[in-house]
Amino acid sequence: MPFDGLAAPVAGLPSDRGEDGCVLRVKDVLRPLTADASGAAAIIGFASDEGVRRNHGRVGAAAGPLAIRRVLERLPVHDEAPLYDAGDVACTDGDLEGAQARLAEALAGLMGRGLRPVVLGGGHEVAYGSFLGLANHLGERFAGTRLLVVNLDAHFDLRLAPRPNSGTPFRQMAEFCASRGADFRYLCFGISELANTTALFERARALGVEYWLDEEMRASDAAHLGAALTQRLIAADAVYLSIDLDVLSQAVAPGVSAPAARGVALEIIEDLVDEILASGKLALADIAEFNPALDRDDQTARVAARLAYRLLRKPR
Repeated sequence: MPFDGLAAPVAGLPSDRGEDGCVLRVKDVLRPLTADASGAAAIIGFASDEGVRRNHGRVGAAAGPLAIRRVLERLPVHDEAPLYDAGDVACTDGDLEGAQARLAEALAGLMGRGLRPVVLGGGHEVAYGSFLGLANHLGERFAGTRLLVVNLDAHFDLRLAPRPNSGTPFRQMAEFCASRGADFRYLCFGISELANTTALFERARALGVEYWLDEEMRASDAAHLGAALTQRLIAADAVYLSIDLDVLSQAVAPGVSAPAARGVALEIIEDLVDEILASGKLALADIAEFNPALDRDDQTARVAARLAYRLLRKPR
């Protein structure tokens, strides 16, 4: 469990007993959010799959934040720099819009204190809550900020629907930007032709979305992908990164609502994440669509925790 501020927990895991060096794990540096917390990274959960339910997907992602934490806390760390846990925002009553608003408020508060949030989902409806949090944080500066939205995903999530759901968040972002007189800069990596209709491709083109198909993201394309991302990062003031775990192959991430037959290799996804981190412009990130009920031997939980760790404290 996270450090409770009352007594220092025993460092490491039982298997670390007898070691004569540092055995710190994430659990040993992860602390509940306090009033004086600042200048570090923080995790916050979005325990919701209401958007997945509305999108006629396989529910269960509401349990994702807890499952990711359990794996994340066991990972080793190599310094004592603190991490903060801001708890969970849960959607238990079907009021997705209310839950997204609460998440946005919490994220704006974290960023206002100089903390960089990493949101653990939850369905991809988390993305609109994350985006609203950044917009709230920027306030009157929003329209003048060159915000780059990067989505690592098999899907555009630009759907039209009677109610917002896990397939609509980036279309909602486009509408929000238009209402504020701001440019919508949306960059997608890993789009699957077989997971998006013609209507969605046409909507993406109409909105000026830049995207790379999963078939265009081979190891041999890595240098080209990195150069393209770098060029967009240079032109941005701030970056919001969303990672939908269904961008990965089902063989790597089976525990998602809509598993991918092909997907993108994990090492390519990690390279893109590293490129964004290296820019120094990442304002916040989220990890979406982990469904523990569909996982095998915590395989997807381990991948999600690895990505969260990378975002929180980049490995050496």
